[in-house]
Amino acid sequence: MILACKNISKSFGTDEILKNVSFHINENEKAAIVGINGAGKSTLLKIIMNELKADDGEVILAKGCTMGYLAQHQDLNSGNTIYDEMLEVKRDIIDLDEKIHQLENDMKLVTGKDLDNMLNTYTRLTHEFELKNGYSYKSEITGVLKGLGFPEEDFSKAVNTLSGGQKTRVSLGKLLLSSPDVILLDEPTNHLDMESIAWLENYLLNYKGTVIIVAHDRYFLDKVVTKIIEIDHGKGSSYDGNYSEYAKKKAMLQDAMLKQYLNQQQEIKHQEEVITKLRSFNREKSIKRAESREKMLDKIERIEKPVTSEAQINIRLEPHITSGNDVLTITDLSKSFGAEPLFKNLNFEIKREEKVAIIGNNGTGKTTILKIINGALPADSGEIKLGSKVKIGYYDQEHQVLNMDKTLFDELQDTYPDLDNTAIRNVLAAFLFTGDDVFKRIKDLSGGERGRVSLAKLMLSEANLLILDEPTNHLDIMSKEILERAINNYTGTVLYVSHDRYFINKTATRILDLTSHSLLNYIGNYDYYLEKKAEVEKMHFGDSTDNLDTNGGEDITATKLDWKQQKEEQANLRKRENELKRTEDEIHKLEIKTHEIDELLTHEDIYTNVSKLMELNNEKKSIDAKLEELFELWESLAE
Repeated sequence: MILACKNISKSFGTDEILKNVSFHINENEKAAIVGINGAGKSTLLKIIMNELKADDGEVILAKGCTMGYLAQHQDLNSGNTIYDEMLEVKRDIIDLDEKIHQLENDMKLVTGKDLDNMLNTYTRLTHEFELKNGYSYKSEITGVLKGLGFPEEDFSKAVNTLSGGQKTRVSLGKLLLSSPDVILLDEPTNHLDMESIAWLENYLLNYKGTVIIVAHDRYFLDKVVTKIIEIDHGKGSSYDGNYSEYAKKKAMLQDAMLKQYLNQQQEIKHQEEVITKLRSFNREKSIKRAESREKMLDKIERIEKPVTSEAQINIRLEPHITSGNDVLTITDLSKSFGAEPLFKNLNFEIKREEKVAIIGNNGTGKTTILKIINGALPADSGEIKLGSKVKIGYYDQEHQVLNMDKTLFDELQDTYPDLDNTAIRNVLAAFLFTGDDVFKRIKDLSGGERGRVSLAKLMLSEANLLILDEPTNHLDIMSKEILERAINNYTGTVLYVSHDRYFINKTATRILDLTSHSLLNYIGNYDYYLEKKAEVEKMHFGDSTDNLDTNGGEDITATKLDWKQQKEEQANLRKRENELKRTEDEIHKLEIKTHEIDELLTHEDIYTNVSKLMELNNEKKSIDAKLEELFELWESLAE
C-alpha cells in the first residue's frame, strides 16, 4: 500500500460532501475516482494533496513517497518558453551535467592525490547522471511535448501567451517529466485531442509509479485504470477492474440491493397486516401476539431504499417533420484562414437517421465545418445543399441561448407552450432534472447543467438535423449516458463533433476523420474506425501523408471507392446476419414441432394406431433431416 484514506469527511456549510470515505491504493496501481459533478471528487484530491483540510479522517502516505498533482485549471504566468519551462523540471540533471563538465576541465589542471579525488567524484556523479537518465532528458522533453500536441515550432512560444488549455498541457507535461511516486490528475484529457489522449493512455500505462485519475472519459478509464473508487451521495466504494467492469458490477449490486429492499418491504407490509388483523380480534391472547410481532418488527434492521439512477429514465424524441432521405450534400468544400488551408475539396453526404461523427486533431477545422453548414461562417468555395424538409438545430457550447433569470420549467414552457406540465417534467427528467430541480434558475446551474437544458430544448425543437459541437463537454458520466440514449432514440439525423471516444462508439453510425486537409469515411462506430484506420489511410495516402495536398481529385475518387466498398461490406454483413436470424428461427420452429411429435407418440390412441404412428415417424425423420441441413448452414453463417 502506498496511499490510504481513512474515514474522510468534509462539509461545506450544511452540505456534507464526503461521509467517512475510506479506500487504499497499492504501489504502481492505476485508479480512478468517479461520480457525478459535485460529488466531491476534486475535493478529495485536494484533501489527499493537503491543499484542503478534512473535517474528519486521515490520509496515510507511504514513507518517503513523493506526489504530483494536476488541477483542472492552471494559471502559469512564466515568461519562459514552453521548452525552457520543461527544462526547469530537469534542473537537477542540468546542474549535475554542469558539475561534470566543470570537473572534466578541472581534472586537466591537477595531478596526484587531487586527481584521484576528482576521479572518484567524477565516477560518482556520472553514475548518478546515468541513473537519472541524463543522456536522454532532452529527447524525453521533446517526446512529452509532441505527445501532448505541441509541434516543434511551438516550443519557443512564451508560456504567458498561451491559452488556458495550452497552459494545462504544459503543466501536465511538467508533472509527467517530474516522475513522482504518485500522480494525481484532475480531468487530464479535457484539453487534449484524440492523438494526445491515446499518447497519454500509453504513457500512464507504462508509468512506473501510482496514478490516481478523476475523469469523465470512459474510453480513457477503460484503457488505463484497474480500480474504480466511486463517490456516490458522499459515500465511497471501491471496485476492482476498469470502468466497464465497474458499471456492470454496480448495476448488478444495485439490482440485488433493490431486490433485498423490496423483499423486506413486502415482509414488513405482511407483518403489519397480520398485526392489524390480530388486534381486530380484540382478545387478550391475540393482542399479546400482536405486541410480540411488533417488537420483532422494531428489531429488524431496515434496509435503506437504494438510490436508483435517474439516468434510467428514457424518452423517445421525434422530430415534428420527417425530412427526405437525402439530408445534406457537401461538394468541394474548402476553407483557409490566411495562407493556411484548413481543408479543401471536401465531399460527403448524410442520409436520414444517420448519426455521423466528425473527428480529428485540434485545429484541423471540425468546428469550422459545422459553422459553415449552419451559416455562421462563409466557405471559401464549395456547395452546401440541404435536402427536402430539412430543418437544422445547432448546439454550440459557447453560444447557448438561455434566459438566465428563468427557471428550467419556465424556459421549456415558454419555448414550447403546447407542451403540458407532465410532458415538460418528463423531458427534464430525461435530462436528469427531477423534483424541485425543475424550479431552479438557470443562472444558478453549472456549465454542464446548462448544457443539458440546451440539449433538452434542442431535442424538442422542430429540427430534424441536429448539429452538435462537443456536446459532452462539461457533462459527467451520468449526463453523457442520458445524451447517448437521447441521440440513439432520436429518429432524426445527427451530425456532431466530439473527442469523446466512448460517446462516439455508442452513438455514431458513421465517422468522418478530418486529417491532412481531407475527410476519410468509415461506415461504423469508433471501434470499427480503429480497426480500419491503418488500412484506409494506406489506401488513400500510401505509406506517407506528405504529398496528400497535391492530389485532391484522386482523394475524392478514392474516398468514393472506399465508401462504396465499405457499404458493400456492410450490406453483405447485414445480409449474412439476416440469413443467420432466419435460420435460427427455422431451427426453433422445427425443434418445437419435433417436441410436439414426441409428445403425441406417448399417447395411447397414437402408438396403437399403426398408420398414424408411421406417419408421425416419417414426419419426424423428415424434420430431423431438415434440421441437419439447417445446423450445417447455421455453422457456416456463424463462422
